[in-house]
Amino acid sequence: MDKDRISGAANRAEGAVKGAVGSATGNTKTQAEGKMDKAKGAAQSAAGGVKDAARNATDKAKR
Repeated sequence: MDKDRISGAANRAEGAVKGAVGSATGNTKTQAEGKMDKAKGAAQSAAGGVKDAARNATDKAKR
């Protein structure tokens, strides 16, 4: 598993927490930061998935 997938999952989780805190407190800045963190995490996770797929394809080609 690529490190970007792990970091992406952590960023998505952090974003979810920030979004929930922002919603609970009515703080729109924190809500927006949460949404941005979730989006960043999703993109990072997708990039990690692409790297994993490329690595797997390369490994299969070597066999």
